[in-house]
Amino acid sequence: QVQLVESGGSLVQPGGSLRLSCAVSGILFRFATVGWYRQAPGKQRGLVATTIPDGRIIYADPVKGRFTISRDNAKNSVYLQMNSLKPEDTAVYYCNADGKWGQGTQVTVSS
Repeated sequence: QVQLVESGGSLVQPGGSLRLSCAVSGILFRFATVGWYRQAPGKQRGLVATTIPDGRIIYADPVKGRFTISRDNAKNSVYLQMNSLKPEDTAVYYCNADGKWGQGTQVTVSS
């Protein structure tokens, strides 16, 4: 059974930083496409960043240059380092591994 457990969401001031973590179990992690999505109130869930086993990384345009996704295959984990946070980054952030979803973690950017 695939399980994804996210952590690291919090309230942060504009310009601040957060690091999200997602621990994945139940799949061959090193062969999985893993990434982060987000859903703001009243909006559809959309891609933030994803990392593919062949090394490719894809970022959504609004986060390029501010967010960094990384994975640790030895720990079956994926991370999202978020810098220069803006109020429009406020959302529930979800981890995804080969189509499976975590429960989400709330990120709120506000002064």
